[in-house]
Parts: sequence; C-alpha cells; structure tokens
Amino acid sequence: MHVLITGATGFVGSHLRHYFLEHTDWQLTGTAFPDQPPAPNNPREQCYHLDLCDRKGIETLLHDIRPDAIIHLAAQSHVPTAYKDPWETLKNNILGEVNLLESCVTLDLKPRFLVIGSGEEYGRASAEELPLREDHPLHPENPYSVSKVTQDVLGYQYFISYNIPVICVRPFNHVGPGQSTRFVLPAFAHQVAQIERGLQENILRVGNLEPARDFTDVRDVVRAYHLALLQGTPGEAYNVSSSTARTIQSLVNRLLEMARVPISLEIDPERYRPADVPIVYGSAEKLRRATGWEPQIPFEQTVRDVLEEWREKVKEEAET
Repeated sequence: MHVLITGATGFVGSHLRHYFLEHTDWQLTGTAFPDQPPAPNNPREQCYHLDLCDRKGIETLLHDIRPDAIIHLAAQSHVPTAYKDPWETLKNNILGEVNLLESCVTLDLKPRFLVIGSGEEYGRASAEELPLREDHPLHPENPYSVSKVTQDVLGYQYFISYNIPVICVRPFNHVGPGQSTRFVLPAFAHQVAQIERGLQENILRVGNLEPARDFTDVRDVVRAYHLALLQGTPGEAYNVSSSTARTIQSLVNRLLEMARVPISLEIDPERYRPADVPIVYGSAEKLRRATGWEPQIPFEQTVRDVLEEWREKVKEEAET
C-alpha cells in the first residue's frame, strides 16, 4: 500500500505519519508547503516540497508514485486567518483539492481518497438538533468552513462523476501535542508555561470562554482516519468527534488546576471572533458502526500532555 499524505509535516500530518509507521507496513509519500522543512526520510517515507496550487507539480508527482490512497490534510485551517484573508483560504483549500482530483482523472487513477472536512461545516444548531449528525444541513459561518463545505461536496462530485472512491471525514475540534499557538489549547498552555517560569505576569489573557466545543485528541483522530480510509464507504461522510461539548472555560479551568502558580484571567477583546457558534458537538455513531472507532485518550490527559510540551519548550527557550 502506497499512501500520499498532503500536509505531511503539519500538526495532524506529523501524527498521522508516526501512526502509520508504527501500525502499518505502508510506503508513505508526503507533501509539505515550500516554506516548511521536509519530513525526515527513511526507507518507508519520502517527502516533497510542493504547492498544491501547482497543478503540473501535482500531476507529475501522482504520475511518478501512482498512490493506492490519498489523505488530503493540507489546508489553511485557522479561522481568524480566514477572516483576515478569505480569498487566500478559499483558493488554497479548494484549488489544492481540485488539482489532486483532476490529476487523478487525467492519469486514470482511482486511489482511496480521504477528504478532510470539518465539524465547522454544520454551523450553529439548536439544542434539539444536537449532537450533529452527517445528514444535518450544512450552514458554514466563516470563510474556513465555506472552504470545507466546498471540499466536501467536490469530493462527492468526483465520486459520482468519475467513480473515484472518495470518503469524507468531518473532524470536530482536535487538539494535542504539536499544535500551533494559533489554536486555543496550546495558546493558553504556552501562556501558563511562561507564567510558571516568571516570563509573563500571572495573568492568562483569554477571549470568549462561553462557546462549547467537541474536543478529540489528535492521536485518536488519526486512528479514525486510518479506519475511515480502509472501511469507509465511498461517497459517504463520517463525523470524527468525542460526542461531548466542553466550554472553553472548562479547558481554562483544567489548565489553572494544573498550573504550579496562582493565575488570574483577563479578557482580551482581540481574541474574539466576528461570529462564534455558542455550542456544537457531533455524533460519531456512523463512524463507530462502520469501523468500531471510539476515542480512547481522556481530555485531561490531552490537556496535561499539551501543557507539559509547552513547559519543555519554554524551558529550552529560556536556557538558550
């Protein structure tokens, strides 16, 4: 089995490569954006710098490796960045997938193709509509989620039109070690680690703490992708979720409980989004029925692992 992973050196891509190297005998080829360092090469994996907006480059790569499967992770996934530059997010996320799928058509390739959508596609829902299931209407509320809806339905269109076995997963919020501080948990954990070492006053600056989200550890998420790729039905979409809503406040509370010094909170208006869905969580029952997947890593462990990662990083920075 030869698998192409786009975005292979990113947050999820790094965890996915590690998982495949440990749990399969597959050959891996990854792509990374030109300004990112390539993944370490070993006999079972190779990585190329490639902009997915470069159609010719994608076609050449697919012609050379002829993958049995493609996992399309590469995307601009930061919602505030999407608000600041909507078109760049739309172009990056949509054109990259179109180029991959069109190259498959041109080369007459039919790999198992996993499209990574998002729980953000559903938008806001009433309490009676929760947990969100795959047949819920899609009402994206920001440019990032618009791009993900487009990726989702593009995959379905190429399945119907060209019989490419496309499967879509819609992960809700996933967190864990290795995530950028542009995202909520590592952003707060970084601050806590700095406060503990006396590099920041004992104030945690936060945004809106009221929204409730469905958090799943990234290490559980990549396991779900593996199972969906193998056992999912082409043309179908599957939620990847914990099926539990946790407020941002509860996440902050966990960090404060683990902190080694007293910390107070301060609201930072700059951390608010123009639109924020109050509560969202999904049902992973469809994925569970198809593959047997269940999240295994407790939320408290995820928070602790991220905090420990940032404690180590801040320590290293302070000592250099």
